[in-house]
Amino acid sequence: MPAPVTSLGTHEVENQPGPPPAGDLWQGDRALRNWLRAAGGDEAAAAAAGAAFGAEALRAAGEAARAHPPELHLFDRAGRRLDEVRFHPGYHEVMRAGTAAGYANVAWAGGEGGHAAHAAMVYMLSQVEPGVCCPLTMTYAAVPALEAAPDLAALWRPKLLSDDYDSTIAPVGEKRSATLGMAMTEKQGGSDVRANSTRAVRDGDDYRLTGHKWFCSAPMSDGFLTLAQAEGGLTCFLVPRWTEEGRNGIRLQRLKDKLGNRANASSEIEYHGALAYRLGEEGRGVATIIEMVHHTRLDTAMAPAGLMRAALVEVNHWMSGRRTFQRRLIDQPLMRAVVADLVLDWEGALALGMRAARAFDARGEGDRAFARIAVALAKFLSNKRAPVVIVEAMECLGGMGYVEETPMPMLYREAPLNGIWEGSGNVICLDILRTLAREPLACDTLREELQAATGADRRYDAGLAAHLARWPGLPDEAEARWFVESLAGLLVASVLIREGQPAVADGWIATRVSMERGLVPGAVAGLDTEGLLARL
Repeated sequence: MPAPVTSLGTHEVENQPGPPPAGDLWQGDRALRNWLRAAGGDEAAAAAAGAAFGAEALRAAGEAARAHPPELHLFDRAGRRLDEVRFHPGYHEVMRAGTAAGYANVAWAGGEGGHAAHAAMVYMLSQVEPGVCCPLTMTYAAVPALEAAPDLAALWRPKLLSDDYDSTIAPVGEKRSATLGMAMTEKQGGSDVRANSTRAVRDGDDYRLTGHKWFCSAPMSDGFLTLAQAEGGLTCFLVPRWTEEGRNGIRLQRLKDKLGNRANASSEIEYHGALAYRLGEEGRGVATIIEMVHHTRLDTAMAPAGLMRAALVEVNHWMSGRRTFQRRLIDQPLMRAVVADLVLDWEGALALGMRAARAFDARGEGDRAFARIAVALAKFLSNKRAPVVIVEAMECLGGMGYVEETPMPMLYREAPLNGIWEGSGNVICLDILRTLAREPLACDTLREELQAATGADRRYDAGLAAHLARWPGLPDEAEARWFVESLAGLLVASVLIREGQPAVADGWIATRVSMERGLVPGAVAGLDTEGLLARL
């Protein structure tokens, strides 16, 4: 393709770096390779995904999917109900690439390090088109919940684990592959799903649902895990989108006009006698669907690391090619301090997310307990840092960072989402307190993980001692955020001390444990900026 014209008659276009070149998201990310190896992840699967996701054509498909958001088609021209959402071909291209790479199935394929490889794919695809991650994540996370109904699992599991994307409208038995979504929250309850009013009544061996769901993401999924009140209490059901008789009784009301995540559809729906299959026992709905929630939390912990990485790639490229006051930005001490500080948040999120993924892959009861607490800590801390990092990264580009022709506004709009999805900050903090109060093994494994790093850095030892002195037991509810932030920061430090790069571990401890810093990004001193910037 011919180069753009730079001589415009009135002036020469210079000192304006173009977009970063498309590149392999695996080979270009030293930190990811380090942390996936530490987690024992499937490096071959991650490498293939990184090459596919980073291709220029797939990036263009993601941009097209965002530029042409989903369209709701409630009726055909004659007034017959359709209840369909139609997507731009770019959306299907990214879905096809994610499915083929194993985003939804690598964790369940039986190999070593599958969840870690999956986490790496979440991190990489989030840098290209975050909206598509939603249906792929829910499909991945629904697999363990199906174990509560072996007959359903026999039909659905092979379709969910297929790598041959199939977007056709048909019953699951007629498709090469399938996706599963989730529809839990209602208008009156939100996160308090026990307040749900949707009713389930028996219809032979199956059920019929009547009610509504306030948030149903990816409404063109082939089925949904949902909660409804049966005779025995709140129960989990699988509701197929399409049945052998045709369209199930799922009525789309409208699509949400969202801040970000624009390529993905989120909807409000009603059930009008919708056919549903029970998962688990009546009255055990939360206990059944919690397995799906637990696994989606891994993805909500990894996605912010990917978003931060994407923003910092833009910053690094801009700094390297932009000159101000006779020097490249990357050579100016204040800019270097700012970006080095942002690198700590990004790599801390990556390190903690991959440590949680390693626990998902392990088989022991202690590992499962640690996974539950670690993923919640990672979700909380990383999603609180992502918006701060991304807005500061926008500022590093100046006015260019505020322009839609760069990915920075998209990343900024995306940044709050994963902190809200599957439990906002307060919900996560309260869940962490409940876990620590009710699951002694979670307490024990977390304590062991924190103690494993003692003796290597006196500042870490002092920070851990201060935390335990401030909270010898669990905190009052009003202090839960402070407690969780401190605990998550210490856990990141422990991981970095034992397995991380020295510049990152030292910088994290100095600025996030000892708190030798000001309040805003870049208000730091003494960081190994050379070592930290090299991580980019």
